[in-house]
Amino acid sequence: MKTNYFFPLSVFSLLILIASCNKKAEQKKQIDNSIPFEVFAKFERVEGASPLITVDPPEWAAAAHTLIVKDTIHYFWSKRDEHKFWDLRHSYAPVENPERVVHDSRNPILSPPETGMDSKSIEYPCPFYNPLDKKFYMYYLVKENIPGTMSPKQTGLLVSDGDMGDWKRVVDHPVIYSEFEHEKIVAGHTAVAIVKDTIHIIYTSLISYDHNPAVCLATAPLNDPKKVTKNPDNPVFKGSGKAWDAYGVREAEILKGPEYFHIFYGGRDKEGIFQIGHVRTKDFKTFEPNPYNPILTVAEDENAWDSDGLLTPQVFEMGDYYYMLYAGLNGPDWNKGHCVSGLARAPKH
Repeated sequence: MKTNYFFPLSVFSLLILIASCNKKAEQKKQIDNSIPFEVFAKFERVEGASPLITVDPPEWAAAAHTLIVKDTIHYFWSKRDEHKFWDLRHSYAPVENPERVVHDSRNPILSPPETGMDSKSIEYPCPFYNPLDKKFYMYYLVKENIPGTMSPKQTGLLVSDGDMGDWKRVVDHPVIYSEFEHEKIVAGHTAVAIVKDTIHIIYTSLISYDHNPAVCLATAPLNDPKKVTKNPDNPVFKGSGKAWDAYGVREAEILKGPEYFHIFYGGRDKEGIFQIGHVRTKDFKTFEPNPYNPILTVAEDENAWDSDGLLTPQVFEMGDYYYMLYAGLNGPDWNKGHCVSGLARAPKH
């Protein structure tokens, strides 16, 4: 009798094909496109840009952020005067020489009005480009001048048609306001990452100055940046659990990598010193701390401009480097010391 081997061979071939597909899928799964932790452990201060944006004491040049448009890097920063009022300033430099700063002749480009949500502070600018309406937006920290009271720090929204020295308020009220107990006196210091049609916003929350600051999450649709929705699980990040940031995390910045959201932040230790740390997350629920934390520490020279504390670590890509624009403190604390801004950088490879 003739034996038909067609069916068994077909099954065998199918099993081989399945095994091959599974192997390829597993290999593809094992490919890691994420930015290695060690890359962000290589930041070094840039010669000639450390510090970068300065003013003489008692004034501050702090809370700085960048926006790169074509071949120009725009610096937005705030100056604090001796009465602790903050205004908004604009400076710029060519991307090939980020330390060659030119200050906008119109500075300050926005000053606190007599009354309203930002009559005390126009601070911590966070600019971004909206591809839907081709306009530039900026979340910024606002504080109302109400003498004799502890008015909360909240978040407003500005818009520009493309002139980086001309910004207007979108609405005359905060878009992120002090709504819950954990953000009773601070709901601000924003940073954003845009993914598809969603703006991911992280911000600092604080109950009181006797409590540790934490990091919160919110989102807004790209077609309506003023329509902010807070994460019900806020605050989402309170620190890595290590001693160096056990006493609060604040002024966090966000960078969207190929696989993770990378969060850079100021972490405070028992002595009250803030230094720069890094964690990464895919879902804002689980955060992986960088094993090299803190990734940028205070200068060893006690007379250096950034010898007593580091905050506002915005990390951005430019050429072959990741740059970090950050604020440095020289002095006893963040109320009495002198604060200006500088650049550090790390090679991508």
